[in-house]
Amino acid sequence: MNTPTNTPHDSAAQGGEKRGPKLSSLFRLQWEPAQNAHVLLYPEGMVKLNQSAAQILLRCDGTRDMPTLVAELEQAFNATGLAPEVQAFVDHARSRGWLE
Repeated sequence: MNTPTNTPHDSAAQGGEKRGPKLSSLFRLQWEPAQNAHVLLYPEGMVKLNQSAAQILLRCDGTRDMPTLVAELEQAFNATGLAPEVQAFVDHARSRGWLE
């Protein structure tokens, strides 16, 4: 008898695990007074973030799915229609290895 096995991908697709973007453990996000900005620190250096990037990454703790993340940002900045820009930044951050 063949019993199907669920992979993590299958579980997420069926609504089991619902995890949002999360900062990679290789990076640390912090406020840097000398830069007057949030920065992303990693062993080889530092990335100075603009306010928008910092506010997105500050919320990337794995507990918020994309709709929740966007809703929080839209409320914080009294704006609407941020989903495409937030998704584009999250995709960029993932491609750079900043997010899991």
